[in-house]
Amino acid sequence: MRTDLFASRHIGIKQEDLEHMLKTVGTENLEQLISETIPDDIRLEQPLSLDEPMSEHKFLAHMQELSEKNKIFRTYMGLGYHESLTPSVIKRNILENPGWYTAYTPYQAEIAQGRLEALLNFQTVITDLTGMELANASLLDESTAAAEAMAMLFDLRSRDQKKSDVVKFFVSEEVLPQTISLLKTRSFPLGIEIVIGNHTTFSFGNEFFGALLQYPGKYGQVHDYSNFITEAKENDIKVAVAADVLSLVLLTPPGELGVDVVVGTTQRFGIPLGYGGPHAAFFATREAYKRSIPGRIIGVTKDTDGKPALRMALQTREQHIKRDKATSNICTAQVLLAVMAGMYAVYHGPKGLTYIAKKVHSTAMTLVDALEKMGVYQTNSSYFDTLTIKADSQKVKPVAEKHHVNFLYVDEHTISIAVNEATSIKDAQQILDIFSEALHKETQQLEGLLDATAIPQHLQRHSPFLLNKVFNTYHSETELMRYIKKLERKDLSLNHSMISLGSCTMKLNAATEMLPLSMARWGNVHPFVPEDQAEGYQIVLEELAKDLSTITGFAATSLQPNSGAQGEYAGLMVIRAYHESRNESHRNICIIPASAHGTNPASAVMAGMQVVVTKTDEKGNIDVIDLEEKVSKHSDNLAALMVTYPSTHGVFESSIRHITQLIHDHGGQVYMDGANMNAQVGLTNPAIIGADVCHLNLHKTFAIPHGGGGPGVGPICVAEQLVPFLPGNPLIKTGGNKAITAISGAPWGSAMACLISYGYIKMLGENGLRRATEMAILNANYIKNRLSGKYEVLYTGEKGRAAHEMIIDCRPFKKNGIEVTDIAKRLMDYGFHAPTVSFPVAGTVMIEPTESESLSELDRFCDAMLSIRKEIDAATAEEPNNVLRNSPHTLEMVTHDSWDFPYSRQKAAFPLPYITDNKFWPSVRRVDDAYGDRNLMCTCAPMEAYAEV
Repeated sequence: MRTDLFASRHIGIKQEDLEHMLKTVGTENLEQLISETIPDDIRLEQPLSLDEPMSEHKFLAHMQELSEKNKIFRTYMGLGYHESLTPSVIKRNILENPGWYTAYTPYQAEIAQGRLEALLNFQTVITDLTGMELANASLLDESTAAAEAMAMLFDLRSRDQKKSDVVKFFVSEEVLPQTISLLKTRSFPLGIEIVIGNHTTFSFGNEFFGALLQYPGKYGQVHDYSNFITEAKENDIKVAVAADVLSLVLLTPPGELGVDVVVGTTQRFGIPLGYGGPHAAFFATREAYKRSIPGRIIGVTKDTDGKPALRMALQTREQHIKRDKATSNICTAQVLLAVMAGMYAVYHGPKGLTYIAKKVHSTAMTLVDALEKMGVYQTNSSYFDTLTIKADSQKVKPVAEKHHVNFLYVDEHTISIAVNEATSIKDAQQILDIFSEALHKETQQLEGLLDATAIPQHLQRHSPFLLNKVFNTYHSETELMRYIKKLERKDLSLNHSMISLGSCTMKLNAATEMLPLSMARWGNVHPFVPEDQAEGYQIVLEELAKDLSTITGFAATSLQPNSGAQGEYAGLMVIRAYHESRNESHRNICIIPASAHGTNPASAVMAGMQVVVTKTDEKGNIDVIDLEEKVSKHSDNLAALMVTYPSTHGVFESSIRHITQLIHDHGGQVYMDGANMNAQVGLTNPAIIGADVCHLNLHKTFAIPHGGGGPGVGPICVAEQLVPFLPGNPLIKTGGNKAITAISGAPWGSAMACLISYGYIKMLGENGLRRATEMAILNANYIKNRLSGKYEVLYTGEKGRAAHEMIIDCRPFKKNGIEVTDIAKRLMDYGFHAPTVSFPVAGTVMIEPTESESLSELDRFCDAMLSIRKEIDAATAEEPNNVLRNSPHTLEMVTHDSWDFPYSRQKAAFPLPYITDNKFWPSVRRVDDAYGDRNLMCTCAPMEAYAEV
């Protein structure tokens, strides 16, 4: 074994395992299996042109060297991004802990109670600070959250407004420029007209349905919006506010002013800048809008024994369930970052947050006082942390840069300075000295911070916040460390066992890929610094984009989309712009096969397209005859086909090139969903099958951790004709020469997370990437054959092979009184997370073993499934009191004095011998989703509830 070869550590199957596995799947060699799985006419003829693989040691040295090319200035640019201090206890125990970063979205609540509690904490922080009634468990960034607010308010128009075609949305000129750019992107396809202006001179008319304000404004002014909000309500105009989360510790909460939505980012709560992301955005609103709010909501319910339990509430609102009826294309959240931000509030508590906010505000006040004594004046009449200074920018900028300091230069005579949690007295003194040197003024010597406020009494916060026990208990490192560990123990993550989720590709997130995230010179870079200050980042991002283009066979890549669903949307918007450039803006029909990825229809609707669904045949393939009929019918208006390849049914369809050619012959473009790219890399690619654009889930195929439901990165790769339209940014040049407006707030989206995929590709190289794909396909077919005869695989390819995933039909077990959910919950007793349940076919499970799993782990999973099959056979519809229907079995249940079940405790908890060596105990029994939706409670219990107990 080569110890310096990363592939041998990443790929779980060893050379000595191959003979046994190939014999099980019925092939003489690996190439025979691949040729029986992937059609010959789409196989790559040449190896991928990628760099030779690096060893783990060499890669870490390489990343350290690249990080030193990033110039770490003291940056006070603001615009929604501020240096923040990550408490070491959170960094070590969450960000660097695979127990937290390898978990999946908490759809299986019984084995996700820890992160569900952490997300409930996050929601409570947001509702308390914003003064709203309901918050979701994070969105992607502030700009996309603002766009979601606009879309929600548009959907919530009154019947009269819809009848009168009221489509105008007012946006204050105080709103962040990247947010305005993104609002333009999102508004146009929906038919919303953006009106940008001054909120103080806005004429309230019946042609507006909503408005967006920034609090404080983009250059720091804290406006009193109370009159605006009152008048808006009188005119049936709903108001959204984008708020700075730390400022809300000291400012009147927007909810108390009567607004309808509050959005923002929690980056200030202990999350590194990371050149723009990932950061958890927040979205808070009124409970009346609970069925319209985008994203995921964590709610309180009860389990089978009536004990409190948590789960994801109101899931029927979500995009993959509502499909083309969804009003949002949110799929990925930013769970890992939301957990960190929530834990930041737990660690500091209300007193700690107040101390931090007051220190930031006092630093800003102290600077103003000293600058004015120097004859340099600041124009904000009320502010929290951001100053607008009148001074000669051309004189100040070179001096500031000489001292490694970045300010925001608004124009020739205006400089904006945003101080932050990390700004010390010494830093404030440096700022004064820069102005002294640049403007030839006598500097002021600071001896301490002013104890005063620039916030008028009527704009100050007077309401208490974070009174719950959880925010007033864990303020020592020892206590927080134990609390984090307590929650971690409730969650089943990849550090315990395989998570074989179809379509979700839960592979190893290698420690060496993750370590650069802890390097300071990657974490503390503001997204809007001059590019020459981010040379290390630029090299990584350019190389990653180049490698992804090579892997997909396309001409160029945009890394800006920061989720898979956002990648879908970006790809369609680029196609839309292409048609418009050819004077074919009437093309608006998007054909989506029933076998495509579940999030596709919502993305198409959000891109302003009309969805036409085509059938699948009895083998699960696209019904080509039906497709031909619909393409011909809509030929004049055909915009795109959205296809998932291999299909969500786990099949490489041999007719794919005919299908894509058909679309091109009728003037359309082909969008390939990259959800199943793990079956393509190094063996085929989207360009060969005839696609024009694809998105890639870097949190699937390219090893970014799922993090409990995010971060995600969903870059798009495009053919030559689409390159000019790749998305831009209003502050930093990026994208094509005819770039569409922004898709996410930061120029390169969640740039920091891209370091992981860069490492994955650079350490595997061409041979390792191809081998990983081959092993993923082998593992799937090995499981398929081991389960053969006991479970029916719903769809296979023409030669009886699965791609990298397969669908197991559980509907026949209904005659035994067993539903697919029972199998999912019973797997928990065996120490496994369930595969994907009832997607894309109700009553089935979709299994995807990745290349990073070992043969012994595959066998353990198969043994569990075969054991469960025996339990199914023993069950009857007439007797529901059985081991499957009662699963999962908790430690409390098994150790209780009474045992009223017709099977043994050992059968319940230790059905196979391997479990005794490494038992995972679900922390609650089966949760009651319906009860939780009927009695929606989405925040922590108040302190009084603990007192009553």
